[in-house]
Amino acid sequence: MKLLEATIEQIRPVNPEWIARAVVHQLNLTKPPGSLGRLEDVANRCAAIRETLELTAAHPRIAIFAADHGVCEEGVSAFPQEVTAQMVTNFLRGGAGINAFARAGGIELTIVDVGVANPIPAPDGLVSRRIAPGTHNFCQRPAMEESEAIAAIEVGIEIARDAAASGCDLLGFGEMGIGNTTSASAITAALTGQSPEAVTGTGTGADAACLARKRSAVARALALHAAELHTPLGVLRSVGGLEVAAMAGFCLGAAAHRVPVLTDGFIATAGAAIAVRLCPATGDYLFAAHQSVEPGHAHLLALLGLQPLLNLGLRLGEGTGAALGIKLVQASLAAFTGMATFASAGVSNQ
Repeated sequence: MKLLEATIEQIRPVNPEWIARAVVHQLNLTKPPGSLGRLEDVANRCAAIRETLELTAAHPRIAIFAADHGVCEEGVSAFPQEVTAQMVTNFLRGGAGINAFARAGGIELTIVDVGVANPIPAPDGLVSRRIAPGTHNFCQRPAMEESEAIAAIEVGIEIARDAAASGCDLLGFGEMGIGNTTSASAITAALTGQSPEAVTGTGTGADAACLARKRSAVARALALHAAELHTPLGVLRSVGGLEVAAMAGFCLGAAAHRVPVLTDGFIATAGAAIAVRLCPATGDYLFAAHQSVEPGHAHLLALLGLQPLLNLGLRLGEGTGAALGIKLVQASLAAFTGMATFASAGVSNQ
């Protein structure tokens, strides 16, 4: 808890004066005012986050947090729980979608085991920070102890701190965990007040029967834990996941070290929402890379006041949307720092 408290104390809202400076800089570049649309807003907020007009994004990194979920006992996933460990191995071997995107984009990857239940066959390169072998079935009891939730948050804080210390100037994050869309749906319903039906989708290919079980699990969990859902830690420990907690911590750590951070999809945004509930100023440092097809994602983005950079119908997770968003942020900063001014180019702006 000491690291969590110290990190929250370190986070402060971005200074609007830096955004104003960035706007003035944009007006001096050789383009019509506002002609790069939202990319200008992205660069302006990055200037406020970093408190400089000499912006860089040459060292991006995505952290992927993996953990398992006891709620899988309720038949909420189309895939068995063993797939979590198998996919982590695939990440480590370079064979997953996020590996392909990261190679194409020159993005570093950090793979973190926060709570994978089964042994990982090829652990070389894995950051092993396992808190527990997955969560409990939250339809029967709280998903985790508060101490476990805090420990997982602090893992995420430390991963972000280490990234900042190594010179990373742009961060993203994603997840892997069979059953975690059910957890994200329960978190979303608890934070937004929306019904289980409004925020629970098919995840990774659930059929109608599986979707019905997911919605039932979310509804039963909300009823069982109703008395604990009035605080972010209460929501997290009751219906969350260890990887969701770590992603919340990653957002807090990035904000504490003033590094822009891109959320991935639905589950990642659930982690971001917990972080913002723990420390509202964290929202100033977040960019939504994309909006997934999961129905709960739109509700979370609205809760956070974030407009996604992309809407491509993605639902893979793994940080794939964040990888695409990183390239857009890099483009926005390249224009901000690399374009000539009217004065330097000898171009009239009258």
